[in-house]
Amino acid sequence: MASDENRKKDHAQWDIISRIPNWGWLLISFLAAMLLWKWLSVNPTTARSFPFAPEVLASLGTMIERGVLWQDFSSSMISVVMGFVLGFVTSVPVAFLMAWYRPVRYIVEPWIQFIRNIPPLAYVPLVVISAGVGRRPQVIVIWLATFLIMTVTIYQGVRNVDETLIKAAKVLGAKDSDLFVKVIFPATTPFIITAVRLGVSVALTTLIAAESTGAIAGMGMRIRSLNNTFEVEPMLLYIIMIGIIGITSEKIIKYLERRFTGWQETRNV
Repeated sequence: MASDENRKKDHAQWDIISRIPNWGWLLISFLAAMLLWKWLSVNPTTARSFPFAPEVLASLGTMIERGVLWQDFSSSMISVVMGFVLGFVTSVPVAFLMAWYRPVRYIVEPWIQFIRNIPPLAYVPLVVISAGVGRRPQVIVIWLATFLIMTVTIYQGVRNVDETLIKAAKVLGAKDSDLFVKVIFPATTPFIITAVRLGVSVALTTLIAAESTGAIAGMGMRIRSLNNTFEVEPMLLYIIMIGIIGITSEKIIKYLERRFTGWQETRNV
């Protein structure tokens, strides 16, 4: 009897939860975050580091008056987009070659795994010494970080392609080029989209490291500059801006994922 009552209570709770729409959960999440932020802004230990929303929004006007907000945003986005695009363009062929040809895998994979575990800040000085200062080292740092994560993800996708599909295509006379275009690439599409999602995230998280290469503008550079002058409000504003860019990119990629991999079954919890 007790177990039946508990089961009924669980069902009742689940019914209440299931009736709340997605926008309702989003509102609850936002309100919870605002309450936490408010508490951090009044807590003596964290008040200096987490000024509340009105003060942060006021700093938006300050940065616009200084004439640096759009300059920082556009400079960072150029570096992120260039580094990400180069990372994607180079990671796809390398991942496919690693998965398909054993000698390539044995030679390349150990070094990819080795470099992938090194924080970008560690090799930024080497990049600056080799490429100088300015846009080029920023793009190189972001390219390297995105290339590594996307190569590993796409490589795993190619390795997980159903062997039966490959054998069937070979029996029908398919060449390597046909296998890549008509079998492996479509089957790997979900992994490629996942790689894109991870690549965008890594590009943004690498931004501050990339812009420590003597950049004269950029959100990462500005955060470090504001930190040096203890201007917490605009610094927090820039951090939030990077987060908004990241979550917007995530939404766009999820939309593309639904469009291109609608055939893939997903589990709703």
